[in-house]
Amino acid sequence: MARPRSKTDITCQNPNCKYFLREEGKDILKRGKNRAGHQQYYCNHCRTWFVETANTPLYHKHLSKSEIIDICKHLVEKNGIRSIERITGHHRDTIGQLLEDLALHAEMVNSILLHDVKLGQFEVDEMWTFIKKNKRRLSQEAQMQMSKVMPGYSIS
Repeated sequence: MARPRSKTDITCQNPNCKYFLREEGKDILKRGKNRAGHQQYYCNHCRTWFVETANTPLYHKHLSKSEIIDICKHLVEKNGIRSIERITGHHRDTIGQLLEDLALHAEMVNSILLHDVKLGQFEVDEMWTFIKKNKRRLSQEAQMQMSKVMPGYSIS
């Protein structure tokens, strides 16, 4: 007799699937972990693989959640990109790309830093100010996302 499937909170991340982001009728299976340690899932309807970090700043990163939070804490302390590179051991291009991804997911990152990491609103505003100052060539989408979380920030 087969073991019953465990309950998954994940929905299909494939926009071409008819069960895309739908809870009812989904058929998602856990299928191991990738090299970064993220849980992989398989949708039996559209036959695609995806990871739990899809559509988050952790997607396509070889950094763990704790490493990204550590980098964010250094950003809050107004450390420069090169000093964060020396402290964490990650390349400055990796940190720069992470800044872009954080800006693209600004609302989600803001809520995580305020509620899960227990940073204050002023500390989070300092981080966004640092990102705005050091990443002058943010994409238009990243600028739009940052305007939602930073008071007084407008696209120039």
